[in-house]
Amino acid sequence: MLKYLARRIFFMIVAFFAVSLVTFLLMKSVPGTFLTINMAMNNMSSAADTLGISDQLMTSLTQHFHLNSPWYVQYWFYVSGFLTSHMGNSFEFPDIPTLSLIERTFPISFSLAFLAVAVSSILAVLLGIIAAMRENTWVDSSTMFVAMLGTTIPSYLVAVFLMLIFGVWLHILPILGINGPQYYVLPVMSLALPIVSSTSRYMRNSVIESLHSEYIVTVYAKGGSAKHVLFGHAMKNSLLPFITVVGPQLAGLMMGTVLIESLFGIPGMGSIFVNAAQQRDYPLIMDSTLLYCLVILLMNLFVDLLYGVLDPRIRRTGYSS
Repeated sequence: MLKYLARRIFFMIVAFFAVSLVTFLLMKSVPGTFLTINMAMNNMSSAADTLGISDQLMTSLTQHFHLNSPWYVQYWFYVSGFLTSHMGNSFEFPDIPTLSLIERTFPISFSLAFLAVAVSSILAVLLGIIAAMRENTWVDSSTMFVAMLGTTIPSYLVAVFLMLIFGVWLHILPILGINGPQYYVLPVMSLALPIVSSTSRYMRNSVIESLHSEYIVTVYAKGGSAKHVLFGHAMKNSLLPFITVVGPQLAGLMMGTVLIESLFGIPGMGSIFVNAAQQRDYPLIMDSTLLYCLVILLMNLFVDLLYGVLDPRIRRTGYSS
């Protein structure tokens, strides 16, 4: 297991630096800078007068972020600053460190994504098991029809319907802000329901494949009950492909919360990332992207470790199939 873990950590390090380098090169290759974009937005007026950014401040930012230095110096400045939590300040908010912006917004986006994955996983497992245990019946067909229908409806459209029904018509749940547990219900369900539609099919197919395996026939031959077969044997193997699908969705949802955050007026990290990209705010772009990358890598590592727990062959050999 230690060999397996060491190999995964090595690949994480390589992937992190690869993503950081590609992000930096793409970021620098996009036309426009923070100053030129804001000057254009203000009809070519003085950016210093309009935005309150003095020449002295811009000179200080240029020196601090090594904007006149070779690309590899700038690249290492951003990466080392992220790894040591000395990220510097944002271009758009020169008095606010990017770490403060991330600390303020990341927990909101993470909690939305985490709750959405948790809710969707529970519902997907239940629906998948029900459909698999009633294979080729009307229950199976109805469940999969609803799942297929759900995959065609995007999360923002689900959010509009939920806001209309529970917020406008019934006045049961709030639809703007994030000031308490009740404010999470509609955003989380908006993110979770489309995921349930796709992941429940994975769970159904995985359970059916396990139930048709030879070792399950042997368990039945030895007098095992349906409950014992399902939860004692089939579920463990069925969760392997399901975890592969669900695990990375947490990080993916964090970036996918941008529209949901906008619809529900939630001050999450997705909104500041989009704004940073539009404004060419290099420090905030790099730090946000590297954080997303780190979350994805950690979730993949968590999935790989779950593989090792669920599949003893991985623990013995150090390899996953």
